[in-house]
Amino acid sequence: MLRICIIDGHPDPADGHLVSALAQACAEGARDAGHEVSMIRIAAIDIPLLQNAAAFALAPPDAIRAAQDKIAEADHLIFLFPLWLGTMPAVCKAFWEQAARGGFLLDTGDKPDQWPQKKMKGKTVRIIVTMGMPALAYRLLFGAHSVKAMEAGIFRISGFRHIRHTIFGGIGAIGADRYADLLDQCRKLGAKAG
Repeated sequence: MLRICIIDGHPDPADGHLVSALAQACAEGARDAGHEVSMIRIAAIDIPLLQNAAAFALAPPDAIRAAQDKIAEADHLIFLFPLWLGTMPAVCKAFWEQAARGGFLLDTGDKPDQWPQKKMKGKTVRIIVTMGMPALAYRLLFGAHSVKAMEAGIFRISGFRHIRHTIFGGIGAIGADRYADLLDQCRKLGAKAG
């Protein structure tokens, strides 16, 4: 049994979004496979923007601290978000900036000129991205740049291993069969926890 933290990165708190349904499907699959599941819904958190290094050095707000606790307790993360303007929505970036506070993801200690200590060693992560454009176009024409930047700039640098991603493209006008197939794929990814 693994401890899995599923992060729903859709920025709209309203119900009915594909990303949120996929997050729930991941949770169902994980629970059915006997894994322990915690959830973070980014849209439900009041996330202030960091504007300077002094703010970054302060303790995070309580809601972010609670999210940090869930991430710290997890063996595996599943982070889902819709692609907006070629990258994750701004609130997702703000979430990760807040989550990194206090040396949580990586720590330079009192020597900021040295390579940071990786605080998430041993954890794994699956990134799931939804988008209107075909997934192949995103990979070939755009080089999946936002996923690669996230893999290196958030997860790899902080010690995550086995960083994997799943890209669901062409979701702008999906039918019931494709919707059901995507949910099934996410149930399997939740059960697999890898």
